[in-house]
Amino acid sequence: MMSSEIKISRRFICLLAVVALVVFPSFLSNAKKKNGSSQKHDLIVYPAPPDTPRVQYLTSINNSEFFGKRSGFASFILGQAPVSNIDKPYGIMLRNGRLVICDPVITGFEMFDFENKKFSTFVPGGLGQLKAPLNCYVDSNNWIYVADPGRHEVVVFDSFKNYVNKFGDTGEFKPTEVTMFDNKIWVTNPGSHTINIYDKKTYQLIGHFPEHFEPGDDGFLYSPFNLCITSTRVYVTDFGDFKVKIYDLSGKYIKSIGSYGTNIGQFVRPKGIACDKDEILYVVDAGFENVQMFNKEGQLLMFFGGTYQGPGDMWLPAKVYLDYDNLKYFEKYVDHNFDLKYLIFVSNQYGPDRINVYGAVSPKK
Repeated sequence: MMSSEIKISRRFICLLAVVALVVFPSFLSNAKKKNGSSQKHDLIVYPAPPDTPRVQYLTSINNSEFFGKRSGFASFILGQAPVSNIDKPYGIMLRNGRLVICDPVITGFEMFDFENKKFSTFVPGGLGQLKAPLNCYVDSNNWIYVADPGRHEVVVFDSFKNYVNKFGDTGEFKPTEVTMFDNKIWVTNPGSHTINIYDKKTYQLIGHFPEHFEPGDDGFLYSPFNLCITSTRVYVTDFGDFKVKIYDLSGKYIKSIGSYGTNIGQFVRPKGIACDKDEILYVVDAGFENVQMFNKEGQLLMFFGGTYQGPGDMWLPAKVYLDYDNLKYFEKYVDHNFDLKYLIFVSNQYGPDRINVYGAVSPKK
């Protein structure tokens, strides 16, 4: 009996040794990755020294492993979890700790829940089936409004991802951007060269602009693609005229920023647009593969990004989104010499870094 027990004990010890050899190194490796060593890079700031940095590249979000891999022990027991990649991101929005990414390739969304460290995908079916989800807006109730030019409609889902409604038509309505302001839904419509405004409750069209302009007029929109709205202004990227055009909230044309050209302050393929609380304007240019920043008077302040060579650069960028409410999830990436004011997200349709995350920073006093 004693001999038999000794043999069993030896076998058990050998098994433990094998597990340790397999699991422990893997556990250490994954622990290092979770601590960020797999994403280590030199400090990247814009503008470069000796100028005072205003933007710091923080990290990138590319797949379900952003929250880390399974531990070595969990992988030994359960196997490695499959990796889900972001395919071709376009529109992005962060609300209540959840990043929603429009992906025309999967005709749905990738979602990153930073609070619960979970990744998921959402591909609607039935009446909510999408064809070309380009941009989205998430309201305070976590309802999702999707601009889908393939469907010629804006499609609405509730917080449980159930189809709610749609609005638009199958004619010249080709929505490329949707947002909300003053309890109204604002939609860019290149098909009719207008910004359409809808009632939030009824989804009925209640207005549009600009009016009384013809091609060649400064206020005419050739191809309105993206927009952002402040307390006094509506900023629109006119992809067809290589400009950002500015209107007041009633739709009256104010002025334009930029022109076609390859110099800084000009545009080749202007797309995503965003404004911070000081009305500093951020404009994505898919041709330059950067983001240019302008003050309220339309003067160029700086730019960041550039054709992809490494972290911080861009590869066919599409959308820029600013966030003030979810800083805690990214503060660990901020250099200790800086204070983080807000986050800047930029989607890249190609390349190894699909969602770049930057921080608007200021030197600590």
